[in-house]
Amino acid sequence: MEAGAVTVLFLEDEPTIREVLAEYMKMSGYQVTETARGDEAIALLKENAYHIAVLDVMVQGVDGFEVLQYIRGNCPDTATIMLTALDDEKTQIKAFNLYADDYVIKPVSPIILLKRMETILRRTLYMERKLQTQKGGEENAETDQAGRLPGLHFEEEAYSVYYGNERLPLTLSEYLLLQTLYRHPQRVYTREQLILHIFNEEYIGNDRIIDAHVKNLRKKLPVNCIKTVIGVGYQFDGSSL
Repeated sequence: MEAGAVTVLFLEDEPTIREVLAEYMKMSGYQVTETARGDEAIALLKENAYHIAVLDVMVQGVDGFEVLQYIRGNCPDTATIMLTALDDEKTQIKAFNLYADDYVIKPVSPIILLKRMETILRRTLYMERKLQTQKGGEENAETDQAGRLPGLHFEEEAYSVYYGNERLPLTLSEYLLLQTLYRHPQRVYTREQLILHIFNEEYIGNDRIIDAHVKNLRKKLPVNCIKTVIGVGYQFDGSSL
């Protein structure tokens, strides 16, 4: 992927790690803003827009989780990767419950981190290309008629979902997951199929990330419309709407 003008906020308090990883990002064409403190990261977010934030958890000032919370509340278009030496399940669950897009454990190969960043950013580029080739009502025409349900409304160009007049606070991954299921409510998707639809390319990680996204999505939806099909995967169920 051509990074071009893609902007990155990189929060890391270990100078050597920050220097090495930031240099790899810059060599790949990213515009990188570096900081070692969480409060400085939030100050930068208040003044600038970033496509993606790579956040160490244990830093001075406020920690990476507080920065993540700020992003989710104030910068919904910014993707997030948590970068940390904490590899326990509790910490990883906390990151996904706060709607992180990915979680990378240190020490990490710079190339692997770049691939993780590229995978997340590619989703946005993929959706933009898709929207450019589909005009008018062509996108909605692909949706099963049974999926046209009152109350739930997608604004494709803004990657937003509304229920009634309320905008749902979805991450990009959650938006793409709901959109995929909604388009074909009669279809049951496996986790592997959902990963292909959401990430578009090879995903480096466990397919159980889909379960985490579904769990978070259910918390944000005002009605229960995602059905678990035991032994298979997930299906959109509009019967409760």
